[in-house]
Amino acid sequence: MNNRNRLTTYILVGLVLGIAAGYVAHNYLANPAGFADMMSLVTTLFLRLIKMIIAPLVFSTLVVGIAKMGDASEVGRIGVKALGWFIIASILSLTLGLVLVNVFRPGDAMAAAGHLPAVTETSGIAVTGLTLKEFITHLVPTSIADGMAKNEILQIVIFSIFFGTGAAAVGARATPLIDAIDGAAHVMLKVTGYVMNFAPVAVFAAVASVIAKSGVGVLSTYGVFMGEFYLGIALLWIVLIAIGILFVGPRILQLLRELREPTILAFTCASSEAAFPKTLEGLERFGVKNRLAAFVLPIGYSFNLDGSMMYCTFATIFIAQAYGIEVPLSTQLTMMLVLMLTSKGMAGVPRASLVVIAATLNQFHIPEAGLLLLLGIDHFLDMARSATNVIGNGIATAVVAKWEGELVDPKAAGTDIATAPLR
Repeated sequence: MNNRNRLTTYILVGLVLGIAAGYVAHNYLANPAGFADMMSLVTTLFLRLIKMIIAPLVFSTLVVGIAKMGDASEVGRIGVKALGWFIIASILSLTLGLVLVNVFRPGDAMAAAGHLPAVTETSGIAVTGLTLKEFITHLVPTSIADGMAKNEILQIVIFSIFFGTGAAAVGARATPLIDAIDGAAHVMLKVTGYVMNFAPVAVFAAVASVIAKSGVGVLSTYGVFMGEFYLGIALLWIVLIAIGILFVGPRILQLLRELREPTILAFTCASSEAAFPKTLEGLERFGVKNRLAAFVLPIGYSFNLDGSMMYCTFATIFIAQAYGIEVPLSTQLTMMLVLMLTSKGMAGVPRASLVVIAATLNQFHIPEAGLLLLLGIDHFLDMARSATNVIGNGIATAVVAKWEGELVDPKAAGTDIATAPLR
């Protein structure tokens, strides 16, 4: 068993043991909440270690990739293709969520069961609206140090594009600097390997914490809603994979195998960011050249969170249904367009989508208290949408690489791209 398969096995073992430990803590410990808080500290530590890696890894790999391209027009062409794909995927995800929630109408069952939170209650989720002006000004950091400190991936990408393009324009005088940054990228990949060894423990702690606090019963209480949402996620996977096969061919199934580990990691930790380094490695093993993967994937983490976008429309209309509010089709379409904007730049960390949903509810006069219906099971829903974000961004990067002729078959080339130097 190689190291990648061994880590995947350990993560799955951590998931099962976490469920068992959480069940025991919830039913037999005098203070299960205290146990849950203790376990959440372990998860928090792991996610902070991941966040520690993200900024330098994105900056170093992206700058080296762009500098090696050496042509600003090439960067622009790839960027336009990537954004075009992201917009299509966003519309697809939002529309699928909207269609399924209208077909299943899970909110009706919740309304019939009663026990809805009073409309005057607050969810505790900070409501932050995002106008077009705020979105555009947010793209460019006032200071790259501030953007890195806050792990604003989109701002880091913008700065890295300018930095890499400038380095390419300078030419030979920038070569020592690019070589140094290239070395930093390899160091960060090695650090990533160290951090990932901690993943099974973090997975155990994350699942044990949720089960200990809420109990396994939370799954049965919301079983119908969760089942319908997971069915929607499965349909979204089928659609994304089918489109991937259309553009890349049957090899897309090999990509799914390469992304198995980061997908499981994102699922168990309920965090897309936790899987970023391993997703990048998986794409390179699949045959996507590093310079393109390092450019497209970080942009996807801000513009192409397919699972999270599907959840936004699904959850928003669910809450409206639960409170007996009929939302006309025209309003639903307007809501979808609003979510197209507000979902961009959504962080790939737990519960980020709840902030977007809270803002949408407020804008369309749907009781914000409805979020309380979802807080108890949001972790389990976040697991599915985080895993979907990884698959969606992996397929998007592979498709753009195919369009650019930057996708090779490692077996045909006789090389292991994952161990090749950045280029």
